[in-house]
Amino acid sequence: MPMPVPILPPVTIAPTMQVTDSQLSRYSELVYDRTGIRISAQKKTLLSNRVRRRLRETGIEDFGAYLQHLKQLRPKDPEWDEFLQEITTHETYLFRDESQWEWFCSYLKQRAAATLQGKEPKKLRVWSAACSTGDEACTIACCIASHLPSHRQWDIKILGTDIGIGAIEQAKEFVFGKRAMRLVPENCMRYFQEAKDAQIWKARPILSDMISFRQHNLMNRISDPQFDVVFLKNVLIYFDATSKRQVIDNVQARVHPAGMLVAGAAEGVADMVRNYTRIQPWLFQRPHP
Repeated sequence: MPMPVPILPPVTIAPTMQVTDSQLSRYSELVYDRTGIRISAQKKTLLSNRVRRRLRETGIEDFGAYLQHLKQLRPKDPEWDEFLQEITTHETYLFRDESQWEWFCSYLKQRAAATLQGKEPKKLRVWSAACSTGDEACTIACCIASHLPSHRQWDIKILGTDIGIGAIEQAKEFVFGKRAMRLVPENCMRYFQEAKDAQIWKARPILSDMISFRQHNLMNRISDPQFDVVFLKNVLIYFDATSKRQVIDNVQARVHPAGMLVAGAAEGVADMVRNYTRIQPWLFQRPHP
């Protein structure tokens, strides 16, 4: 077992210092093997900026030394989480992609009507894959709270997963800033409590009680029971064709018969979602058995 590298005082890192082409290739392979995410040559500056933060935090002198450090770490070493959190972080906010949430609210109304007719049980399982800091999972809960008036009588479970443990820990706080809240409809603001001394909002129990978060790598198949709806949005753009297909195969296996898969509008996965009915470019339904 390799000896851990001691945490040293912060070193001075030139803000213009960048990874070499060779280092970029090796970092890319390392991230790909771990997550299935491919870092393109066009992301050289972005990678350099984000790895530079880890150099400052760990006191490691340069990109090459940090690369060797990662290679020597145990798979579950906390530094892996810190590194991947830097590399995979992307912008997220509540109610992103309005048309998809309009569809989901309509879907909820249909489910409610079906339960009144005795056609379906009052049970709903939703998975927010690649949930980042929880914005999408809270949006799901907002839609449920506002469009299922008797939702407290339902068995509702929303699972949010992400590869970044830092994102998951933040998601568990259920706290959002002004930018993340900017598209929340007025009728849903009552589900949040605004802090008196800062422009931040915390989700009330009516939302947070529906949701659980945990770390998960989409390259691995999740073991949970099947879901009625899976949101797999704005993450597959970071995968190449091979890893993208593996992720979709893993996710498809956890969609309940007649369940729905919601993808990102621009991720081009239609030809990879096999044996599903395509309803929209971003919406697919698993057939009944």
